[in-house]
Amino acid sequence: MKWINRNDSEANYEDRRGRGRGKRNAAVGGLGAIVIAVIALLLGQDPFQAVNMVNSVVPDQSTEVITDPSRVNENEELKVFTLGVFNSANDVWSEIFRTQLQQNYVKPTLVTFTDATVSECGGATASVGPFYCPADQKMYIDLNFFHQLRSEFGAKGDLAMAYVTAHEVGHHVQHLLGIINQVNQYRGKISEREQNRLNVKLELQADFLAGVWVYHAQKMNMIQLEPGDLESAISATTAVGDDTIQKRSMGYSVPDSFTHGTAAQRTYWFRKGMQTGDISQGDTFNDPSLN
Repeated sequence: MKWINRNDSEANYEDRRGRGRGKRNAAVGGLGAIVIAVIALLLGQDPFQAVNMVNSVVPDQSTEVITDPSRVNENEELKVFTLGVFNSANDVWSEIFRTQLQQNYVKPTLVTFTDATVSECGGATASVGPFYCPADQKMYIDLNFFHQLRSEFGAKGDLAMAYVTAHEVGHHVQHLLGIINQVNQYRGKISEREQNRLNVKLELQADFLAGVWVYHAQKMNMIQLEPGDLESAISATTAVGDDTIQKRSMGYSVPDSFTHGTAAQRTYWFRKGMQTGDISQGDTFNDPSLN
């Protein structure tokens, strides 16, 4: 993936790299426990397991912030790249909201952190993976995730990393359109299996929206795809499929427990967004194949 016009603005960027806290408090309640079940956990964990994991290691907001000078500029190249994709996605969605939806697009904030952080959705460690918090409209990522994406999941290349960031911005788009709130309204009112199916549709739509970004970022002369880029992105969508992850960890998969979709589904919806660029074709909630 080649940059033609990269936007390096830090107007919507919060850098928490190298920051830690003096002690930790194992308590997350209320909103965090509710919302974190639908955040984008690209590692594919069950959302309820994610809540339990987050509850076990959460920085105490009342404790003193400690900065490790040796880590404040950690993964600087990845930070520059991720910020470029983040800004590009915001520029694309600003244009789509203005011209196609006749709405104002409110930009989210990108937060990079080291090891652990807190959000309005609760606390999280790096093992949760990148996530979006609707409560504060921020996207959180420990940049070391990209090393893991390459080494453990075999997803290499710029477009694989860009897909991750564009997927999270896709969740912000869903928030602005009220889709996440609609999904949350069913929580506790339907079975776990039915809730998982809704979560899958939410995640697949975010994959589609990531593909829409690729389409328009090219059209708007922000990026230029190069040979191998599509394969790079597909290696990422395949790696984070629920079936791929479960088979790697357990040797088998349990479809009723899927919360993000299979590798084939994630690849299909990303490619559909990338090929059409048409947001009207991304209604995963009314797609018969997902019922």
